[in-house]
Amino acid sequence: MKILKTIGLLLFIAGFVLFNSFFFLASYRLTPEQINDKITDARKNDLFIAAAKPLLNETVSSQFTFVSKLREVLARINDQQISLYSFTETEIDRLADLNRDKFDIATVESVFSVTEEVSAFKNKSLKDFGGWLDGNTVQNKQQLKSQLRSITDKIEKYAIVNQFGFDRYQSKDLTYSLTKSAAMGPVKNNPVSFLFLTIGLCAFGAMLYILPKLKIQPGIQNNGIYFNVMKNTGWLGILTGTWLMVFYVVLYFYPEYMTNWIIMTDPVSKLINGNEASRFFLYGFIYTLCILVMGVRMIILYRHSKYHILRTCSVMFFQTAIAFLIPEILIRLNKPYFDFKNIWPLDYSFFFDSRLSELTASGTLGIFMIGWGIALIIVAVPVLVYFFGKRWYCSWVCGCGGLAETLGDPYRHLSSKTLKAWKFERWIIHGVLVFAVLMTAGVLYTYFTKSSWFLFFDTYTLREVYGVGIGAVFAGVVGTGFYPLMGNRVWCRFGCPLAAYLGFVQRFKSRFRITTNGGQCISCGNCSTYCEMGIDVRWYAQRGQNIVRSSCVGCGVCSSVCPRGVLNLEVSDETGRFGKPILIGNNNVRLVE
Repeated sequence: MKILKTIGLLLFIAGFVLFNSFFFLASYRLTPEQINDKITDARKNDLFIAAAKPLLNETVSSQFTFVSKLREVLARINDQQISLYSFTETEIDRLADLNRDKFDIATVESVFSVTEEVSAFKNKSLKDFGGWLDGNTVQNKQQLKSQLRSITDKIEKYAIVNQFGFDRYQSKDLTYSLTKSAAMGPVKNNPVSFLFLTIGLCAFGAMLYILPKLKIQPGIQNNGIYFNVMKNTGWLGILTGTWLMVFYVVLYFYPEYMTNWIIMTDPVSKLINGNEASRFFLYGFIYTLCILVMGVRMIILYRHSKYHILRTCSVMFFQTAIAFLIPEILIRLNKPYFDFKNIWPLDYSFFFDSRLSELTASGTLGIFMIGWGIALIIVAVPVLVYFFGKRWYCSWVCGCGGLAETLGDPYRHLSSKTLKAWKFERWIIHGVLVFAVLMTAGVLYTYFTKSSWFLFFDTYTLREVYGVGIGAVFAGVVGTGFYPLMGNRVWCRFGCPLAAYLGFVQRFKSRFRITTNGGQCISCGNCSTYCEMGIDVRWYAQRGQNIVRSSCVGCGVCSSVCPRGVLNLEVSDETGRFGKPILIGNNNVRLVE
């Protein structure tokens, strides 16, 4: 078994090294056909081909050089269009002269005609962006010119680039898609082979490394855990965390640099949804594979506990079938992408106007999806938390929780149990929930009124800040990258707005709690050590107090590692009576019959 474990480790390392090496294994050649395929707007297509002429049909060996040249092309086009359509000082001065006492929006037509393209654009955009000035009293010419410059700056920043050039979203998507299309080399020619040599080899090696655990006693082994360089913030753990953080940064912000990895999963994507893989298909594929492989580890480790086996199988099923396969199959059927287990506010984009428009436009199924999502929020969450606690979602269904419970399980003991961490946790997680509620209120206001301003905020800016800061950086870069540094539930504990919502219900209106028998506690500290949510379980156990904490996800590990049977996961009836215990490891979970 030791030889099998060593072989597995070597295969995993080999696959991981190859995976990172193939990041650079490509050259690039951009052709007009690729541009025609990615840029359907004829005018922008012509502009791009003209600006990219020196790059066309030229082989570039460096990915960084190719991406840099693409960005230069896009920046050059935008500069040209801004120069052509921007407002001159003379035009602003003429407008100011025509409005000495009160600004009249109709005077715009005296400066800009509607017959010539550039002038017509300036006429329309100034009316659209400067309508709020109509009827305003003019204090002096300089003040009016300052207001007009502010308006024209916004037009240059948004309207000109968006209509005639490439805004930052279009530039980002186009840079990625053209880089992927222009890639040449062995990975592009043999994606299946390279998929098996990298991700496949990692998965197979990990399984060989895990299987020998069948020979050891089930349950968490305390031996040497605080001397392990991987599991106790040693150099290997820091290196692992750094790699995860870099991966997420590249995934969310620089996907054009990971095109080789994405190309490897093209055959799998075409098999499931009929299209080439995207960066998020790659991510979903790796994410699901991690939960499946490390889920096997959890089942082997906790094979003495029916509770842990069932909840591990549950998160493996929900991630594979509900979160990964079904949404991709829906795309193949020309239906909207939809994860039926994702709940607002964790699914913060559920009420975005573009999302609602897509769902309502897709007919009966789309309307059902909207109804399903709303029902989960206002019915399923309070009802199921009332009966089962937040564990029904956080430990049995959620993809974030599934990754934390499987891939992150070796790091669960790293969660801080200090009072300072608890105070910080309460402030930040509830702050994120408030932010999510305000943002959603804003986007719904925009959806129904078509106005982007809500209270004192631009709702588009608000959703972008949330998406980047919370959805990408906090949930991804920090939430997963910090597994080897702060434990496996950093996002769930400090950032997840749905966990905060579930926690409110659990804390004040739920029949679930962890009961304790203080007389049996020997203060070994195993329960606190392995609480992934940073709860000092021993403090409650020593006093015989039930644990009703909003942060508890009911994973049951504290009960499994207790040598004295002090802790039980229980659900009471309306009278407070607890039911028949169900075996969880050496200890009990009780449910009312």
